[in-house]
Amino acid sequence: MALLNFGGQEENVVTREEFPLDKAREVLKDETIAIIGYGVQGPGQALNLRDNGFNVIIGQRSPSKTYDKAVADGWVPGETLFSIEEAAEKGTIIQYLLSDAAQISVWPTLKPYLTAGKSLYFSHGFGITYKDRTGIIPPEDIDVILAAPKGSGTSLRRLFLAGKGLNSSFAIFQDATGKAREKVVALGIGIGSGYLFETTFKREVYSDLTGERGTLMGAIQGLFAAQYDLLRSRGHSPSEAFNETVEEATESLYPLIAENGMDWMYANCSTTAQRGALDWWKKFRDATRPVFEELYDSVESGNEAQLSIDSNSQADYREKLEKELEELRESEMWRAGRTVRGLRPQNK
Repeated sequence: MALLNFGGQEENVVTREEFPLDKAREVLKDETIAIIGYGVQGPGQALNLRDNGFNVIIGQRSPSKTYDKAVADGWVPGETLFSIEEAAEKGTIIQYLLSDAAQISVWPTLKPYLTAGKSLYFSHGFGITYKDRTGIIPPEDIDVILAAPKGSGTSLRRLFLAGKGLNSSFAIFQDATGKAREKVVALGIGIGSGYLFETTFKREVYSDLTGERGTLMGAIQGLFAAQYDLLRSRGHSPSEAFNETVEEATESLYPLIAENGMDWMYANCSTTAQRGALDWWKKFRDATRPVFEELYDSVESGNEAQLSIDSNSQADYREKLEKELEELRESEMWRAGRTVRGLRPQNK
């Protein structure tokens, strides 16, 4: 494990060089990895592990669309695709990759199969961190570990197929066997992580919930909407407003940030753009910091977790979610986006 210094703070990280795939295969050679859930994270992690030579099976309810997706992805019923109960019984490492709400409802079904010496793996710290609310309290004689890719399962798979990796955090909540660390690092390498950085279940969920509601999804949609609406109210066309708000960011500038950082993106823009960005970024920081403070406090108090549990456990959750997504999808900004994307040369 490498000790890296980030601006004066040291962090434990694991790279592919120091923990190569062959080593990961050796650590897990006698393990059967049971992926419970084939929704958001399940397919990417399962397929990457399978392609990397690990022994993987799937546990998924049938009939369901996700069961059909698993079959389409090459998982064979009765051989590598089973019910949740049968997969959990066969597995020595149980990767619990259902949604947070589904984890709560399925927990009474899963728990009897978590026998001594097995490993319970998460990709989100939610269920364990808020165990008083979720009821997910693991037996004391199993390992409880986490490897959390910093992106969607779709991105994890796409980067894997491109020969790249998506960075992941890892954590150990319970080490009953004395081998939890090498297991979780091997799994992190196996799912296709670029590198792994150490955290805790609590820090993972606090940062994750803040990020999702903040710059990853909620805040960025809010900023896009504010600028787009402002430009439209000042007489700019939908095409101009969308291109200046979203298209240039996602297609031109954000990839530059990913490549070499914000300063490099600035250096590759006009001097006028540089001057304006340098003059205004602190104003946006200062304006939004109170909102982020409020958001983090809500995460830390458990309020955000409870809101998610209450909302996602409702019988009509999917219908309500679709209505909210439709409102987003059918807003003028994102209707303009569909038109703009359709005009990209590669889409013709």
